[in-house]
Amino acid sequence: MSEERAPAPYTYENTSRTRRAGGLVLHFHEAGPADPGAPVLVMLHGGGPGATAWSAFGASLAAFAPRFRVLLVDQPGFGRSDKPELDKDFFAFSADAVAALLGELGVAEAHFAGASLGGGVCVRMALDHPGLVDRLVLTAPAGLALNLFTAEPTEGVKRLLDVTLAPEPTRAHVRGFLTSLVHDPALVTDELVEERYARAADPGARLGARRIGAAFGKWPETGMLWREAHRVTAPTLLTWGREDRVNPVDGAFVALKAMPDARLHVFPRCGHLAYEERAAEFQRLALDFLGG
Repeated sequence: MSEERAPAPYTYENTSRTRRAGGLVLHFHEAGPADPGAPVLVMLHGGGPGATAWSAFGASLAAFAPRFRVLLVDQPGFGRSDKPELDKDFFAFSADAVAALLGELGVAEAHFAGASLGGGVCVRMALDHPGLVDRLVLTAPAGLALNLFTAEPTEGVKRLLDVTLAPEPTRAHVRGFLTSLVHDPALVTDELVEERYARAADPGARLGARRIGAAFGKWPETGMLWREAHRVTAPTLLTWGREDRVNPVDGAFVALKAMPDARLHVFPRCGHLAYEERAAEFQRLALDFLGG
């Protein structure tokens, strides 16, 4: 059984949990109705320096937790979760870890929402653990995006490599990456840069980033989720920012065409982080789609 779920207002501390699952210690946040029959929503964060479940989706709990048992998971290699060496590509490794966590928590089925790297993990979850997946909400999912008109690597990926490959990441590296994520650069405040820089410079975070990067280099083909998009039968809402400079919107169309039950919403004047830059609209769309 999970610990008692946090009431509103939701904070990092009162939602924080850890659980050993599948040989790993995973950190996550839990909030929502005490009703054991409440639908479950698992939210998986993206990658990049200092990324955590709370930094991505902590602000969303007030919208989703009144209607769902929400689990925000620090994926392996991130936050306060273990940072193991991977024995398969990251999407498959993380999906297996999340599936093991749900087993420990007694969750038989859930909705999944994932952004960027986390979106790719949600897709792999639907492919490898289809019985666990009800509906998917994906924001610019990595691996599923196949750019038709944009050269690789994209600006955002270049900025990410600047951080991860630097012998010592700097604040300028972090600011450059964060700025590539958003349409409005005013969102990248000095306080945000300091917060993300501190986490990015942490030795544990750097170890996790190196091991995840190594896995992508070792198993590149299994990360090409677009090749398997036709097998994702779960109802799926694809959301994208029109000005995304990490996974540009032209990357959505192969998946939209191939997935049997997919629909696409594009946010204007919005970058890679639609769930933040267009938070209210994103939450309305997701709640309507998930039946919340």
